[in-house]
Amino acid sequence: MTTTSTPATTGTLERYGLSDDQLRVILHTMLMQRQLDNRGFQLNRQGKIPFALGSEGHEAIQAGAAMAFIRGKDILAPYYRDLGLAVGIGFTPLEVLLSLFARAADHNGGRQFPNHYSSRRIGMMSFSSILAAQIPHAVGAAYALQYRKESGRAVLVTFGDGTTSEGEWHESMNFAAVHRLPIVFLCENNQWAISTPLSKQMGQPNICKRAEGYGMPGEQFDGFDPIVTYDVVNRAMQRARSGSGPSLVEGMCYRFLAHSTDDDDRTYRTREEVEVQRANDPVPRFERVLIENKIMTAEEIDALRKDVLREANEATDEAEAMPYPQASDLYTNVHEGAWEPWQ
Repeated sequence: MTTTSTPATTGTLERYGLSDDQLRVILHTMLMQRQLDNRGFQLNRQGKIPFALGSEGHEAIQAGAAMAFIRGKDILAPYYRDLGLAVGIGFTPLEVLLSLFARAADHNGGRQFPNHYSSRRIGMMSFSSILAAQIPHAVGAAYALQYRKESGRAVLVTFGDGTTSEGEWHESMNFAAVHRLPIVFLCENNQWAISTPLSKQMGQPNICKRAEGYGMPGEQFDGFDPIVTYDVVNRAMQRARSGSGPSLVEGMCYRFLAHSTDDDDRTYRTREEVEVQRANDPVPRFERVLIENKIMTAEEIDALRKDVLREANEATDEAEAMPYPQASDLYTNVHEGAWEPWQ
């Protein structure tokens, strides 16, 4: 059964149980995501980091999904555009910058690609740039939870629309459905698989409709609305935690920036198209919701923006001042025991 959620930001505000404090946390996550997102592009243009990925337009879907994630219990298997989701479940701005600068204090020892985070502390799995590579790993984690009878826990795995064209995605969906695993498949449909538009990827553009073919519920929702996102993802995660099996949920959003700092999106889409989508920018849209519903004032939001900028600046300065890994670290944490192949 495929359903489409009604946006919560029109008419009377439907909170789905979220408190004022939680709504303010959601805005903080969205603002921090955008600030750190832009910081990555700035540092790349300054020649200080080799590469960065953009996630502007994904702020609402990631902040809302993060609010549905139970820290210390759930497992997140993110994809490379999930800066806001990582921050939303507890990854700090400093940890983000350590990854971008590839410093020794980074969780991956400075050897992972920028924007490729992992943290055992917050339950976030490591992942690869290869599309869909993290999805079988996420299904494996869900299978382990089921095998160990660890009730009340679930896996949230995220991906873009382009990933749904990969074989690993289909195989993972099928396995999860057959075994009724505690996992939620969250598609952040930004309508572009790098330079390939949705219309050139698939004949059925509603990805959530594929759920029925695998025997699981599917739902499409407004990914520009963090409150609706929370409701849909929270219901799916609760279903998974209770042993009722997997779900496929699809949030419709848009990628405002180029795919990465190495991409020139002017070669495959017009500036006019992007500007039309900018009218749905989730950040100012959610700010208006908070002001109209007297949850925050314009002055409080302005103060929050300044505080977020200060946090980002402090994290940037601290991370940049830290040392790179030593050359001798190249062979650590690669193999158990001696690394020399002749031993």
